[in-house]
Amino acid sequence: MESHSSTMLAAVLTLLVSLPAVSLASASCNFPAIFNFGDSNSDTGGLSAVFGQARSPHGETFFQHPAGRYCDGRLVIDFIAKSLGLPYLSAYLDSVGSNFTHGANFATAGSTIRPQNSTLQQSGFSPISLNVQYNEFYDFLPRSQVARTQGGVFEQLMPKAEAFSRGLYTFDIGQNDLTAGLFMNMSVAQVKAIVPDVLDQFKKVVKYVHSQGGRNFWIHNTGPVGCLPYVLDRLPVLVSEMDRHGCATPFNELAQFFNRGLKHAVVQLRKELPSAAITYVDVYKGKFNLVSQPQKHGVEEPIRACCGHGGKYNFNLHLGCGGKIKVHGKEILVAKACKDPSVWVNWDGVHYTEAANKKIFDQIVDGSLSNPPVPLKMACHKHH
Repeated sequence: MESHSSTMLAAVLTLLVSLPAVSLASASCNFPAIFNFGDSNSDTGGLSAVFGQARSPHGETFFQHPAGRYCDGRLVIDFIAKSLGLPYLSAYLDSVGSNFTHGANFATAGSTIRPQNSTLQQSGFSPISLNVQYNEFYDFLPRSQVARTQGGVFEQLMPKAEAFSRGLYTFDIGQNDLTAGLFMNMSVAQVKAIVPDVLDQFKKVVKYVHSQGGRNFWIHNTGPVGCLPYVLDRLPVLVSEMDRHGCATPFNELAQFFNRGLKHAVVQLRKELPSAAITYVDVYKGKFNLVSQPQKHGVEEPIRACCGHGGKYNFNLHLGCGGKIKVHGKEILVAKACKDPSVWVNWDGVHYTEAANKKIFDQIVDGSLSNPPVPLKMACHKHH
């Protein structure tokens, strides 16, 4: 009997000792803030604040008015914030009605990792490249804390110091580095040749953020650019280079080449930054799933643009979503939105619909498309 009691006691003690470790490993991170770096896939108002608001019908599905997003509603970053119990991110560049208590969004539509030698008007690419976004963050961190000391509304609108060390740092950028090269008439091979330099610059910024106290990184790879109307309409490809889903194989292979390099860069970053938790997220697969398995995901239009005008893809480079033409001195809306964006993947030829963004988010939130396979809420736990 005594032997049996000892065995039972030992078992109970073992269980008690192991409980904290188990609960710690599975504990939600309770991120107090998100700091986002990126392009139009995650821009919540940065470019609009500088170069003019994204016009109607952008925003119509959720916000019922333009809301700085190139989408009919919310983006993946919005669903990330909502799932973490945080408000939608204010754009750092937006001085009207912004609240940075729970983070800031440095992304702008058209942003690249490498600075572009052209203006927005010339190329369509933003001057606010990733290094500029980091400079904004570097400035924001100390100044926000000085502002908090003033009390009142300043204290209420700025993040606490712990938000920077415990917050989630999200990255979704790189697509425009690829398309910028293609639109400059570079071959796929020539664009591939610049990818190592692009990724070196990306790594530098992640390390810079880490040097300022960032520890939790959630890094999206780039999507299947060969399935986007603005690429398909502008860059000729042979019929033999189109896959059975209507996507251009050479451009999708370019995106996958970039993604393999990005994944390798993340592996290197984990070695160089052992105190950081870095999650690589295969957004490419989540996006391509909607195009390659439309029925499974409730999709009726996987390729064509919901909001646009003319051509095979309902896309016109010179008459974008919300575009009007003058007829006898009167403006007529030509590039209208489709009746039901919820069954379309593409919104305006470049960006995804809110419905597609939600479906992409639903595929990545549980960690099934991540390396390591950690859910979003547990992305502060290191798995080296």
